Amino acid sequence: MSASSLRMLSKTKQTARIVIVGAGSAGIAAATRLLEQGFRNVLLLEAEDRIGGRVHTIPFADNVVDLGAQWCHGEQGNVVYQKVMDQKLLDVTEPHYENFKCVRSNGEVLPETIADQLKKIAFDSIPERQTDLGAYEGSLGDYLNMKYWQEVAKLPPIDRNIAEEFLEVFHKFEASVEAADHLYEVSGRGHLEYWLCDGELLLNWRDKGYKQFLRVLMKVKDDQPEDLGVLKGHVLLNKRIAEINWQGVDELTVRCWNGEIITADHIICTVSLGVLKEQHKQLFVPALPAPKVRAIDGLKLGTVDKFFLEFAAPPLPEDWPGFNCLWLQEDLEELRDSELFWLESVFGFYPVSHQPRILQGWIIGANARHMETLTEEKVLKGLLWLFHKFLPFNVPQPKRFLRTQWHANPNFRGSYTFRSTYTEELRTGAWDLESPLLDVGGRPRLQFAGEATHKHYYSTVHGAVETGWREAERLNFYYRQRMSQL
Repeated sequence: MSASSLRMLSKTKQTARIVIVGAGSAGIAAATRLLEQGFRNVLLLEAEDRIGGRVHTIPFADNVVDLGAQWCHGEQGNVVYQKVMDQKLLDVTEPHYENFKCVRSNGEVLPETIADQLKKIAFDSIPERQTDLGAYEGSLGDYLNMKYWQEVAKLPPIDRNIAEEFLEVFHKFEASVEAADHLYEVSGRGHLEYWLCDGELLLNWRDKGYKQFLRVLMKVKDDQPEDLGVLKGHVLLNKRIAEINWQGVDELTVRCWNGEIITADHIICTVSLGVLKEQHKQLFVPALPAPKVRAIDGLKLGTVDKFFLEFAAPPLPEDWPGFNCLWLQEDLEELRDSELFWLESVFGFYPVSHQPRILQGWIIGANARHMETLTEEKVLKGLLWLFHKFLPFNVPQPKRFLRTQWHANPNFRGSYTFRSTYTEELRTGAWDLESPLLDVGGRPRLQFAGEATHKHYYSTVHGAVETGWREAERLNFYYRQRMSQL
């Protein structure tokens, strides 16, 4: 037996060096679970100057806002909910995303009777509530169109233009849920493999933000909210990775952009799918195997950005629980010929729970990526123009304005993952991205975690957490098995 093989055989939970790349939800979940299981040499390398990844809670207005993950989606089977359910951290979000007003670009507010009929048809056509999508080969967009028009035909006559305008804004709304540029790139059949957790789907974090969940994972004390808890001494910030070399017979190496070399026995890579797409050819030595590359190419990470506007007082009338923007065709054509073309993908604005003076807006896709390149002044000017065009009342100048830039950030390059029609063409999925790279003795050398590696809960924090725990358990099982054979 070679000296290097003997060295690896001598490794135990106490001596094995585990490097986790990325201190987002998956990385933190993996690290905290490994420490619980008795591993001691666990190191998180984070490119940002903060932990959390796409969980990013910041002070704003009366308390905090979440620039990334905002809600706990569901209760049954949701590990996030199950972890905090007895701690009174969550609250049911008001039905702003169901009761919103529908406003046309000529200032006309759709009567509630018409708006409610169209909303019901649109929401009932979402495939979680369908049984006939299993063998469907087309896109989610094609499927929703077919269902929508079938049901509209059963209603008393509705202006075709209004029905089309509503369908367009519903497409944008649903594309924001998927993180797709448009629904025609979302796999219809693949969409069914996303699992919804039963229970309330929009549980907010009161006045603490989603970061509170990470504090729970790290066992941070209430009087030390910025402490790292059990991860103290296990996290290095501002450590952007230039190369992950998983070829070494004895040890693996991670090279940081500043030239620092860190050695490891196991590496868990939790970077976003966007970073993998942009960097995998340069990042990994040797190159990743073909099935892994096919998954990286086939899965897609879209762009969903948020706007937060803080006002001196609540900006909407009391009977306005948010609003969606329905564009008349002639107005849309005029918009597309202007420098404000990106506003086409801003689909709605809503109040924020526990933040009465804030209005939150959403933008998706290619126009979101363009918006990220503009100055904040230009973006705010565009949004105020939009308010003036659509709303039958004046919106005052906000006191403060924020927008997110998830795609422009090289440490993310997007928001969250979905299965595209191209994913289906390549016959790939999260199972290929999840698969660990082992040595001939079965040792996990390079492992992958993060929301994109979850077969059913991709795009979510609870999915990311499960994958971190999965990879921690993979190492735990490997060492437990080794000990049983000694």
